[in-house]
Amino acid sequence: MSCPVVHFEIIGADGPALQQFYRELFGWQIQDMPEMSYGAIAPGEGGIGGGIGQEEGPAVRVYIQVDDLEAELTRIEANGGATVVPPMEIPGVVTFAMFRDPAGNTIGLVKNQGDAAASAT
Repeated sequence: MSCPVVHFEIIGADGPALQQFYRELFGWQIQDMPEMSYGAIAPGEGGIGGGIGQEEGPAVRVYIQVDDLEAELTRIEANGGATVVPPMEIPGVVTFAMFRDPAGNTIGLVKNQGDAAASAT
């Protein structure tokens, strides 16, 4: 796959309760990031990394790794999608953007960092 899914997010109005739910249910190790109302999940064997966050919700999102965020957003808009979050960097963590597809799904894009592990956390 040339643009793989590299990250997932599970979002809800009560992030800590949602994190506890998944921790107890699946034994996930979740690193609390309270400054972001987020819990990071390291990739498991055969899986991808993810996170559980607190926002208006609920939502489940995937993040697709691409080489050029701006170029992809241009292609997305030309094909009926819309930019939701323009490219932004969380220093030392990730550079990402978000779009809405024609069906209304919000999907993330993560800038390919070369050999560095691509992650939205």
